[in-house]
This record gives sequence, structure tokens and C-alpha cells, in this order.
Amino acid sequence: MPRRNPRDQWSKKEERQYESIRDQSIERGTSRERAEEIAARTVNKQRAQAGESRRASETSTEDRSAYKRGGRRSGKRTGPQGRTKEQLYEDAKRKGVTGRSKMNKDELERALRRA
Repeated sequence: MPRRNPRDQWSKKEERQYESIRDQSIERGTSRERAEEIAARTVNKQRAQAGESRRASETSTEDRSAYKRGGRRSGKRTGPQGRTKEQLYEDAKRKGVTGRSKMNKDELERALRRA
């Protein structure tokens, strides 16, 4: 799935990775459209983390990689239990919430709502 700008083109390896992720998602029962989106986002995020893209979101470049997260979030920013304590802590750190290191998950959520 090459891009228009030469700098934004995927390498042959990235093309194969995209196709592999897409095909695996389809085999698991994901719709083709959603599978293509997941595959493209995965490849683009890895390119951003490697500094190969012109634009990249903050989470693409500063977040832990998917394999280090161990399935946390799994494509969703909020799940049945919301964000993880680590995510809340990082958000609190960015917003300058004081006392965050001693807070539990509920306290971090409340502090962030107030901030």
C-alpha cells in the first residue's frame, strides 16, 4: 500500500507485514475494512517509532511498543475498565498533577478530571 510521497512509501518488508497482519485479522473474523485499518495503523506506528514518517502522533513515538504492552488496550484507548494505571499516571505527569506517585487508579482518574 504505497503512499504518494517517496518518503511515505512502505518498503517491501512493510508491505509483507501489512498483508500478513491483514490476512491474520480476516482469519480471526474481522471485517476486511477493519483488518486493513488495523494492519495500516500497525505498520505506520512502527514507521513513526523508527523515525521514518513525516508526521507522527505523540502516542506513536512516546508510547511503549505493542509487544512490550502485552496486549493492553488492544486497539482501544478505553476498555471495560478504562485506561490502565500506567496510562493515567503518564497523563497526570504531563498535566503536572502533584502527589501522583502515591495515588491509586481511582484517585488518578479523579485528579485528571479536576486538572
